[in-house]
Amino acid sequence: MAVIIFQTTGSGGFGGFLIPLGLMFAIMYFMVIMPQQRQRKKVQAMLAELKSGDKVITNGGIYGTVNGIDGDSVILKISTEPQVKIRIARAAIAQVEASEDAK
Repeated sequence: MAVIIFQTTGSGGFGGFLIPLGLMFAIMYFMVIMPQQRQRKKVQAMLAELKSGDKVITNGGIYGTVNGIDGDSVILKISTEPQVKIRIARAAIAQVEASEDAK
């Protein structure tokens, strides 16, 4: 009867642990964090360029026209008949619709 003995070697200690951890962080950064930062910068630029007369859509799905801007809030005209206006947070604007001039 033969006995086979396997000798295992160390995996490199602490360095063998840091390399895969660093690779996982790099992949996470390029796949998740960097695209989120780009998207956040686009939204901030869009909100900074907001002006009176822009047609917008809010996060809640309300379509309206910017009637005035007061710091961090926006006066939004949502109806033309009785001149219905609401005040919303500037951050609640999801997108600015393309104007007819831009097309």
